[in-house]
Amino acid sequence: MANGNPAFRSPAFSERGTAAPPIPTPEQLAHQYDLPSATPVETDRMTYEDTAVKTVVSFAVLLVGAVVGYVVADFAPIIVIPAAIAGLVLALVNIFKKRPSAPLVLAYSAVQGIVVGAISNAYAGWYDGIIPVAVFGTLAVVGVTLALFASGKIRASARATKIFLVAMIGYMAFSLVNVVLMLTGVTSAYGGLRGVEIAGIPLGIPLGILVVIMAAYSLVLDFDSIQQGVRNGAPRVYAWAGAFGIVVTVVWLYLEILRLVSYFMPRN
Repeated sequence: MANGNPAFRSPAFSERGTAAPPIPTPEQLAHQYDLPSATPVETDRMTYEDTAVKTVVSFAVLLVGAVVGYVVADFAPIIVIPAAIAGLVLALVNIFKKRPSAPLVLAYSAVQGIVVGAISNAYAGWYDGIIPVAVFGTLAVVGVTLALFASGKIRASARATKIFLVAMIGYMAFSLVNVVLMLTGVTSAYGGLRGVEIAGIPLGIPLGILVVIMAAYSLVLDFDSIQQGVRNGAPRVYAWAGAFGIVVTVVWLYLEILRLVSYFMPRN
């Protein structure tokens, strides 16, 4: 199944090996039968536990970067621009690199953390108490999505994924047009086109709810890809690709929730 997150573009998450192993002799079979079962770590294969550890490490680095970005933004808010450019470059390198690289994934987490910290600093200056609300909101969405996936109550489907990809393309096009209109001064409302009211409700509210749902489904796709990687016996290094994919989605989710919550809070 196609995944909306390009971090999982490797065949390791969708294909099984096809090369036939050599036929062992009876003596070799007897010897192998007497040996203890090898663990996934010993066979250098991807596991849920290893992926979870690498994901936690990636988020720890992201958190450190966020603290740095938050503090530095107090006297140099422009830091968000070079950090965002560096994050985009590192994201593309991680996506198109044939084999995942731990240093590159952690470098992306650190730089993206600076972006998150700087943006959070700006929102904290505009809205009192918005950061804890956005953080707990993000944790709630991630926790519920993971619980539903683990229980088997929600799964990725081909039809839902196609709808998600179409919606994602539409959202990216909307965001690009909105940025251009804001930069050219065509619209001066808060959030550009998001500030346009329909029946007294800013467009940013229903749009934000829709995008949060999209980000949640993207998490489902991430979990599904990791599950496929483990089942297919992907090399252990691909656990870093799993961690990278989840970091990308959770950062997107947090920023969208941060923006959505801002519509319900009084501005300073």
